[in-house]
Amino acid sequence: QVHLVESGGGLVQVGASLRLSCVVSGPTVSGPIRPWSMGWFRQAPGKEREFVAAIRESNSDTYYQDSVKGRFTISKDNAKNTVYLQMNSLNPEDTAVYSCAARTRRIIVSAIRSPSSYDYWGQGTQVTVSS
Repeated sequence: QVHLVESGGGLVQVGASLRLSCVVSGPTVSGPIRPWSMGWFRQAPGKEREFVAAIRESNSDTYYQDSVKGRFTISKDNAKNTVYLQMNSLNPEDTAVYSCAARTRRIIVSAIRSPSSYDYWGQGTQVTVSS
């Protein structure tokens, strides 16, 4: 089993920054998560889960939703089995529960934005941006 635990959420003002972390652990995690693809998704009240950002396998190509490009940065520390989401210039539309997800098998680029492509999910961390 694989466990993903997010942290770093909170209540902030418009324009503030937050850094979310997602630590990957579990008895089946036998080594670094270098070959895994990791994604961040978010879900606001009354809305469907949406893709935010992803980092693909070991080549570390990154992908973003258009609304967060230039503001959010996803990164992965393979030695710490941790993926981060640096979020700058936050606005009220960014308010949501943010969840990280792991894909342990190879993934094609066209599938990286789909929640159904991921094998494991964390419980999520709340981000609230107040105006």
